[in-house]
Amino acid sequence: MLLARLGANVPGTLTAIGPVALLAHRRRALFCSARSPGDAILRAHDAARRMRDEGVTVISGFHSTIEKECLRILLRGKQPIIVCPARAIQAMRIPTECRAAFDAGRVLFLSAFAKEPRRVTKESAARRNEIVAALADDVCIPYVSPGGQTARIAEMLTAWRVPLVAASSDPPSRAGSPWRERCAVPLRTGNTLECTAPLL
Repeated sequence: MLLARLGANVPGTLTAIGPVALLAHRRRALFCSARSPGDAILRAHDAARRMRDEGVTVISGFHSTIEKECLRILLRGKQPIIVCPARAIQAMRIPTECRAAFDAGRVLFLSAFAKEPRRVTKESAARRNEIVAALADDVCIPYVSPGGQTARIAEMLTAWRVPLVAASSDPPSRAGSPWRERCAVPLRTGNTLECTAPLL
């Protein structure tokens, strides 16, 4: 999947902390622009509650303020969550708010950065968003700010024909061919994971 979408830009390795078996689940990416109007915030919260209640596996950087609020909503459920920090995670401490869900085997931290950067940069955030998008079976985007990073990712997702799931209670968009490829667990035990098929 990653190779098909990213081509020569595919990461050589992924670093994981947590249950890598969560990558076998169908994954819904969540993106929301940092600057969003009030109605978009309400849509994002509604989407997070719906995904939580439906048991959807959500993958996101959970970096913008709204995405962080959605993470707090998701952590109250029982569904899997894949958190993709825009930095190296070898020495990362599990955030306090994620500890209970992590200990329950519900949270996986996944990074495409081996040793650097140790702090989030604009470039690493953009790269992280590409990886999240490339791993998505479908996507929920409550709000896209024109000309921003989320708009760029939305264009990539459109080119890849990744189905858009409405942030409201509307049914999923039928535009484009659904990404239905099944992902078996391809990863070996350990924290540093080679990007092997079918993720590739």
